[in-house]
Amino acid sequence: MKAVIYARYSSDNQREESIEGQIRECTAFAEKNNITILRHYVDRAFSAKTDNRPEFQNMIKDSGKRLFDMIIVWKLDRFARNRYDSARYKTALKKNGVKVVSATEVISDGAEGIILESVLEGYAEYYSADLSEKVVRGMTENALKSKYNGGTRPIGYLIDSDQCFQLDPLTAPFVREAFQRYDEGATMTQIRDWLNEQGVKNTRGQKMTYNSVQHLLNNRRYIGEYTYRDIVVPNGIPTIVPQDLFDRVQEKLAKNKKAPARHKAEDDYLLTTKLFCGYCGAYLCGESGTSHTGNVHHYYKCVSVKKKRTECHKKSVRKDWIEDLVVSETMKMVMDDKAIEAIVSMLMDLQDRENVNLPLYEQQLREADTAIQNLLNAIQQGILTKSTKGRLEELEATKEELETKIACEKLAKPKVNAEFMTFWLHRFRKLDVRQKSHRKMLIDTFINAIFLYDDKMVITFNYKDGTDTITFDDLKTALADQKTGSDLDCSTAPRENAG
Repeated sequence: MKAVIYARYSSDNQREESIEGQIRECTAFAEKNNITILRHYVDRAFSAKTDNRPEFQNMIKDSGKRLFDMIIVWKLDRFARNRYDSARYKTALKKNGVKVVSATEVISDGAEGIILESVLEGYAEYYSADLSEKVVRGMTENALKSKYNGGTRPIGYLIDSDQCFQLDPLTAPFVREAFQRYDEGATMTQIRDWLNEQGVKNTRGQKMTYNSVQHLLNNRRYIGEYTYRDIVVPNGIPTIVPQDLFDRVQEKLAKNKKAPARHKAEDDYLLTTKLFCGYCGAYLCGESGTSHTGNVHHYYKCVSVKKKRTECHKKSVRKDWIEDLVVSETMKMVMDDKAIEAIVSMLMDLQDRENVNLPLYEQQLREADTAIQNLLNAIQQGILTKSTKGRLEELEATKEELETKIACEKLAKPKVNAEFMTFWLHRFRKLDVRQKSHRKMLIDTFINAIFLYDDKMVITFNYKDGTDTITFDDLKTALADQKTGSDLDCSTAPRENAG
């Protein structure tokens, strides 16, 4: 029998149910019953009330490969605390020839065993539901008394020994002043910088961020309002911010939300870390500047030129133009069947080289099968010696060991065939290159590096011999034939935006 072990725990306060304890008892059960363990599936801090557990789902999926016959659990409630999920997945496993066995609960295979298993599963579901109700009931009682129920503690408060909110004399004044500053016209960015200068940390003990300030200014606890689920207790905790100040800040927040964002992040530069200067080898980084007409331009600039480290003369290049050109050339490669075949061949070779054990075990298994067949043929022909039986038993044991090793390798890292790889790569042909996310996916997947010169660029793709050189003179000629204009570079870079 070949088996896998499934172990799970839902919280850090469990002791005998710990992962190590579960695996130890399941392993002892397997050894006692001469069962070979192929691998462990472990879900840490996941409840069995739901089937949304990563390793559990992987185990169910792997059962379809028919590489193991049994799933061993410490107790049945490790598998599921929901009778519907338990029945549904056990039915699926049964179709794959796999059964679930408890290492610590003795359950027979007869009719009484079915009843006992149902009782145990029902009890697990009841225990889980009852525990959940008790926890909610206790937290609801705390909420009615405006006591701390866990979770993130807001800046400006301390929790006393009775689990009640108290003002923090060190940080509460900063909270109130943050509201006052915003009411007087300060931006969130300015408030963030001021709080960081004062050494105020966010709820995770780190520097304040824009989002930290936004959450702070929206937090109704500062007007004394305590909330838990659908329970709202006005004046349940000490007040830091007066109601009228809080209301004015909320009005300003709503008004500024509709206005153009002053903190808008600069455009994504898709070729960052991919684009290099062909002359000095340095990165080309994203830059933006405002021309004398007031228009904002985005472009890539050689870091050496920017920091004046060398005498590099590389001109800046417009962002949109170079990104469009790279995406266009990458799509040409993706549409080339020979290029796709080369990538698939490389991936298959890489996959085989990464898993050197599997081909070796499979070859040894074929040799063992051949040797066993030869011995059986010799026995049928009457050729029998004292060592024949021993040799046959030795080969059978070797075969079983190799089958176990092969199953372990396949479970650890399933092999993807060439047809699937080709299908997956062909999906890139359907990308909408007008969408930023699709353009980024294309570049991240296929581009290794781009070396940019003033008259050409050399693109290195992520596969052997995948290099393409694009000469800008030829490109200009092609564009001229199409009677279209082009912006090859920024011969004079826009002046830097002082704002």
